[in-house]
Amino acid sequence: MESKETNILLTFSIIGLLLLGNVGSAVAVKDNLNNNADFNYSLKCKPVAGSEAKIKNVIVMVPDGCSQSVQTLARWYSGESLQLDKIVAGTVSTYSADSVITDSSSAATAFATGFKTTNGFVSVGPRNDTLLSIVADPAEEYSPLATVLEGSKLEGKATGLVATSRITHATPAAFASHVDNRNNESEIIEQMVYEDIDVVFGGGSQYLLPNADGGKRADGENLTEVLLDRGYQYVDNETEMLALSSGKAWGLFASGHMQPDIDRVEFAPEEPSLSNMTEKAIELLSEDKDGFFLMVEGSQVDWAGHANDPIYEVTDFLAFDEAVKVAVDFAKADGHTLVIVFPDHNTGGMTIGSYYDSEYDDTSIEDVVNPLEGMNITAAGVAKKIGEDLSYDNIKSQLKTWWGIDATDDDVTEILELYNNGEGLSLDYAISEVISRNHTVIGWTTHGHCGEDVPLWTFGPDSPAGYMDNTEIAEYIADKLSFDLAETNEHLFVEVGEVFSEDNGDGVLEAGEYLLDTTDPENVVLKIGDAELPVNKNILVKDNVTHELDGIVIYSSATDKIYFPIEVLSLL
Repeated sequence: MESKETNILLTFSIIGLLLLGNVGSAVAVKDNLNNNADFNYSLKCKPVAGSEAKIKNVIVMVPDGCSQSVQTLARWYSGESLQLDKIVAGTVSTYSADSVITDSSSAATAFATGFKTTNGFVSVGPRNDTLLSIVADPAEEYSPLATVLEGSKLEGKATGLVATSRITHATPAAFASHVDNRNNESEIIEQMVYEDIDVVFGGGSQYLLPNADGGKRADGENLTEVLLDRGYQYVDNETEMLALSSGKAWGLFASGHMQPDIDRVEFAPEEPSLSNMTEKAIELLSEDKDGFFLMVEGSQVDWAGHANDPIYEVTDFLAFDEAVKVAVDFAKADGHTLVIVFPDHNTGGMTIGSYYDSEYDDTSIEDVVNPLEGMNITAAGVAKKIGEDLSYDNIKSQLKTWWGIDATDDDVTEILELYNNGEGLSLDYAISEVISRNHTVIGWTTHGHCGEDVPLWTFGPDSPAGYMDNTEIAEYIADKLSFDLAETNEHLFVEVGEVFSEDNGDGVLEAGEYLLDTTDPENVVLKIGDAELPVNKNILVKDNVTHELDGIVIYSSATDKIYFPIEVLSLL
């Protein structure tokens, strides 16, 4: 891929001084990166000394929703040191724009864009009326925020996303889409498809397909066909994925989320492991002579924490550690790859030691490990095996078969009381909470997120170390890959009202006028003169000619503003 620098300069020459003045007030972000919060005692991402190698590739890896307690448990459970043990570098703060306890979408926005945002928002500016007192110089409300993936793409680098969740879930979504509700997954995947990401692996194929084909799309569009038309290879199982040898590829291996690592053999043997997806993504992306940016998420470590499920937590974390080894091994051989690893937040508040155990001060390694060794699937898997037969005998039988636990009648009573005929906790949450409490030394503080700092692990040239705010990760990546996020914002997100006049309603759309056509609310189109720009896509149609743009047309319904890449101005 060639750098877009020449095109950017040409576009600015065409636009002229008038446009520069207008765009100055249109963009959401200027020079206030790294000024998100007054409460910031970071070491400013000090690089580890000793390497002058140029960074060509960056691999960001996120074990969603965990802390060092999980790392400790994984070490005891596996009986050996972890890949992550060898690259411990520091800690990362996690708070969002509106809470000391972040969710995944606002956390991912921070380390993808360099800005704090509101919980539930995906790479758009925060609500101003809910900001924490420590957040200074926030981005413009609801405005799209350029990501390090988008910046890398403009630099001519290949880009990739890998996750074990639906690929539309919060963390991957924040690198490639811009919405104010993380649940707008049809919109998210449409933006992803038109973002022209080179490699995408994960779950969530239902969001590619229209309702008529068994999917979740209300707009009638079949995005799988769009991918094929755009030259992508599309695969849906491990065998096909491993056979890929070059080119652009999407692989969605489940209609919804992929299976937990420990459940794959029993429930979905055709799905690839996280390490295999990571290895194949690196293989494909590393063909680009200009380098690549890749984000890999071990999505379900978080869900294990939500469920208070110790075997789910430790095995998905170990699967993630295997993926880290793949990335670090590549970085060692390559010499120009920076690997940055960190959770987005902690979940569940897992502890090794619980006040439910009166003798926890005398806990042995065997006390920690032995209860887990008989667990062969997750609590959700056990719940599947139990099915609709909630008899005491069946529940005890399935817990013995799949978890090696000799559950008592009291255990089952507690489980059923928490489940409350479907009105309380889900059955898997009830199972894991009771069994953790009564049969392990693992403690939990919540079924939700936690607000403490999380670990930072790094490897490669100029790898950062020390205490960092999560926003600084985005800034660090952009700096090492030689682009500026503020300039990327200016390039990708010009607000149409700052450059053109809204339609005066005389029935004729002049060259300098625009309107938002919402005739079909599922397929909104921005019209500027005789040009059409479909929202959530990177195309402009004028004189029956379709032009592909550097970025996506974004519509913020909250502010009724539309944003488009600056190259639109030269095309018009």
